[in-house]
Amino acid sequence: MATVYDIIKGINQAAANGGWDGAHEENLQADSKARDAGLKRQDGHYINDRRVMDGFNVSFHGPLLRIKYQAETRIKDVKNNNFENEVLGHLKDIVKFLKKEYKAITGDALTLTLEGDHKILVQRISNYRTDVQAQCDYRIGGLKEIGEVNESDSDRTLDSAIRDFLSLGRDTAKKPSNVKI
Repeated sequence: MATVYDIIKGINQAAANGGWDGAHEENLQADSKARDAGLKRQDGHYINDRRVMDGFNVSFHGPLLRIKYQAETRIKDVKNNNFENEVLGHLKDIVKFLKKEYKAITGDALTLTLEGDHKILVQRISNYRTDVQAQCDYRIGGLKEIGEVNESDSDRTLDSAIRDFLSLGRDTAKKPSNVKI
């Protein structure tokens, strides 16, 4: 049975193995194994073809794994009816890559279950290019000791701390007892 630390370390190593530019070329790898993470930049020739900028990142939010995909695309590609399906296809390819690489690293299977809905943000950079950011949350199987992360509690604590600080004003004699300076 893998510990929480082992699971997170394995996922991080799997993401690191395929997240850098050149991971798909076997002559650039230390173990001479090409890794295809499903990114657009891995297609075509890196000198003759137009370079595509895209990549992915993973972050942990309690028992959830958030996979973020970022790419620069042309506006005419965004206007395509299948654009959302293409972005979701890249996210699915990344998940498939992470599972395969995790299995190769640790010898254990990685279970990722989709939580909620995907989010895609498209922002215009110029009249020709756009920036696309997409993310999906997945529940990591085998993480039972970790509780849910409640973002509203941390926001409320920060908000109350700021209000307490602002209530001090210029007069330090009115210092609340719970604020330490």
